[in-house]
Amino acid sequence: MHAAAANAGTGGSRVEHMGADSSHAPRGTMTGMPHSPRVSIQTADFDLSTEVAALRADDAGVGAVASFVGTVRDRHGEQAGVSAMELEHYPGMTEAAIEAMIDEAMRRFPLRGVRVIHRVGLLRPGDQIVLVVTTSAHRGAAFQGCEFLMDYLKTQAPFWKKETTPDGARWVDARVADDEALARWGLRSGNAG
Repeated sequence: MHAAAANAGTGGSRVEHMGADSSHAPRGTMTGMPHSPRVSIQTADFDLSTEVAALRADDAGVGAVASFVGTVRDRHGEQAGVSAMELEHYPGMTEAAIEAMIDEAMRRFPLRGVRVIHRVGLLRPGDQIVLVVTTSAHRGAAFQGCEFLMDYLKTQAPFWKKETTPDGARWVDARVADDEALARWGLRSGNAG
């Protein structure tokens, strides 16, 4: 499993949580104008262009936007085909962990804004599962912040994934490659073993 223990029955929740203000926050945040939360855990799908537009809104200092959209894939070349993936999370703890990740990214890179959406519940191959969008004045920081957050999400966010294949359902363990990706940022996970 991806974290210490599985938590059943949480697949249908939607939680939005705002984190602490940052010195790199977009002008819309500082002026009190309406804006999206930094973190959403939801069953509903998301639209990349809508999320990017909301993150860029009212911030003329944005010179770069980097995004990552992860999708459920049928890993038929690696093992038995995946027909479904079910994601569970620990409400409250998951949002707090992702907020802490965002705060760390904001400390490391001059980001102006961050948006993370992670879906939970039953998903099929081809479905979008995760979105990370970062904005910055320059592309390097936007790319680095986005990649840092994805590496952190893969190893540290408390989600539990169960894949359904023709051989049955199984919980997905952390991978050594994910721990290695996090290590290049000077962080250790130790989830894979």
